[in-house]
Amino acid sequence: METKEQVLDTMRKAGEPLNAGKIAELSGLDRKEVDKAMKALKDEGAITSPKRCFWQPAE
Repeated sequence: METKEQVLDTMRKAGEPLNAGKIAELSGLDRKEVDKAMKALKDEGAITSPKRCFWQPAE
């Protein structure tokens, strides 16, 4: 599974907005990989931020 897909999957399973550190912890991915994937997902509009530093999949 691609890193971006793992990040999105982890967010969906959590059912609540998460920060990058929590995503890394839950998914087992390296924090730097999570940061890179989240930047790409932000640029694509695939994730949104309901509050500062917390992210969730876009509707």
